[in-house]
Amino acid sequence: MSPGGIRASVCMATYKGSAYVAEQIESIVAQLGPDDELVIVDDSSPDDTAAVIVQTVARLNESRVFLTSTNENVGYVRAFEAAIRRARGRYVFLSDQDDVWTPGRHEAMIAGLSDALVVAGNHSILGRAGKRLWYPPLRDSTSSKHLLNLFAILIGYRPYFGCAMGFRREAIDGGILPIPAFVTESHDVWIAITGNVRGSIRHLERDVVERRLHDSNQTPLGVRGLGTILRARRMLVRAVLEAWRRALAAKRARR
Repeated sequence: MSPGGIRASVCMATYKGSAYVAEQIESIVAQLGPDDELVIVDDSSPDDTAAVIVQTVARLNESRVFLTSTNENVGYVRAFEAAIRRARGRYVFLSDQDDVWTPGRHEAMIAGLSDALVVAGNHSILGRAGKRLWYPPLRDSTSSKHLLNLFAILIGYRPYFGCAMGFRREAIDGGILPIPAFVTESHDVWIAITGNVRGSIRHLERDVVERRLHDSNQTPLGVRGLGTILRARRMLVRAVLEAWRRALAAKRARR
C-alpha cells in the first residue's frame, strides 16, 4: 500500500508556465479519482506561474493538488525528481505544464501498469488530432522487445515522452531514483531505459496526451547540432550502463 492510501500521483514540474498551466490542471483533475493527487513543483518561476496555480486550485475547489517550490532554479530534470520524491501513490505519472490530457488517459495508463513497471503511450499535437512529430508511434507489439527498444533509444528512434509515461512505485527506489547526476536532460528516456533494462515496460498505442508546441517548450523542438547529438548519445550510453548496474545490484540484494 502506498503512503496515505493514495492510488495515483501525477507529478508536474512548472517554470514560466502561467500561459497554459491552468488548462492543463483542469484537464488532469477532471480525470483524478478521490484517492489520487496532483503534485506540482514550481522551479522558482520568475513570473506568476505559482500564483496562477494557486488561483486555479482555489477556483476548482481542489484538495488533491499540492504545490511546492524550489529554493532556486534547478532545471526541469531535478524539478521532476523532486516531484517524484513527494509522490505518495502506487502509480506515478508525469505531466508537462502546457499539454492537455486526452479523455480516458488516466485509467488507461493505470490499466497499462497492471503487468508492467513502466507504461508509455503515444501523443498527438494539440489542435491537430492524429498528427504527431516525425517519430513512429509506439506499438504494443514492441513492448517486450527490450533490446530493440534500447537500441532505438540510442539512435533517437523511440518516442518516449515523459508527458505520456508512468510507473509503479516499486520502480522508484534503486531504479528510477536517484536520477543520475549526468542525466541533465531527457529524464523521461532515463525512465524508459530503466523499464526496458528491467524487462518490464508496456507500450500503449492510444494517444494519451495532446502536446502543445510553442517557442517556450522546455524540450527542444528544432534540429540539433552534431555536437549536441553526440553528447546526448554518450549520456544515453552511460544511462543504459547505470541502469544495468542498478538492476544487477537489486537482483543480488534479493538473493
